[in-house]
Amino acid sequence: MKEPYRLRGLVVSLNTPFDPSGQIDQRALERLVEFHLSEGALGFLVPAQAAELHQLTFEERLRMVRIVREVSRGRAVVIAGATSRLREEAVAMAEEAARIGCDGVLSEAPPAYPRETAALLEYFRPLAEAGPPLLVIQDLDWQGWGLPVPVIAELFERMPAFRSLKVEVSPAGPKYTAVRRATGGLLHLSGGWAALQMVEALDRGVDVFMNTALTRFYREVFEAYDAGDRPRALARFHRLLPVLAFTRQHLDVSIHFHKRLFHRLGVFSTAIVRKSDLAWDEYFERRCVELLDYVESLYEAEASSA
Repeated sequence: MKEPYRLRGLVVSLNTPFDPSGQIDQRALERLVEFHLSEGALGFLVPAQAAELHQLTFEERLRMVRIVREVSRGRAVVIAGATSRLREEAVAMAEEAARIGCDGVLSEAPPAYPRETAALLEYFRPLAEAGPPLLVIQDLDWQGWGLPVPVIAELFERMPAFRSLKVEVSPAGPKYTAVRRATGGLLHLSGGWAALQMVEALDRGVDVFMNTALTRFYREVFEAYDAGDRPRALARFHRLLPVLAFTRQHLDVSIHFHKRLFHRLGVFSTAIVRKSDLAWDEYFERRCVELLDYVESLYEAEASSA
């Protein structure tokens, strides 16, 4: 029987900081890793959707993985994002992740790829064979159910490296439960985009949340929940709801907000965003500033109670 993957807590899906010239800001990325570690992160996912994945060149993606691995070595799990429109790039990322000592690699099949076991085995096996011992499959479907649960269960049985699933579907809750039942509770589960249902997800047995910011506040939810104090976990989680209600409108809103947050906190030198599927207008900006003030008040309250 396959041993379950043991990791519980927060694995941060990192934003990509850019310098004033629009290039990756290495110093800011190093500061970002240190910032999340200081707030209780157990690991990092880089690069993935929050990193503006498809606006990065393959060389930029490789560079980010190398930087994060080097800065966090011995202190955090690193999962390299190997999602690509080109499978040869995905395999090359898996190979590099294994070479530099990453703990795992995450990938999703291209949107048009058949959602059948044979086809997905054919897609993922080269990554599993080339990469680190952990393969995380991203089950991403912004509007629907994602991969069929029987297919996930069969992939889990037939690929030894596939030990973790990142569920980002709608609705996520029933999918968590269905996957756990289909795999006897052995497949490690993480959630990300469905953070609005975080406490429900913990009730359903999710192991990891892949946040992008506010790590210390998510950590407090985990700590209260794992201590058996669900009411306190809910109370700590409810503080995050104004931010989640705003950022979960659209991936681009989330990226814009979090980059502005890290810029205000002094972690990023700029709030430059490459991804431009959604126009950032004055109404977004006004609400964003209000919420940045709100988050700053949360940090001040934490500091005053320490």
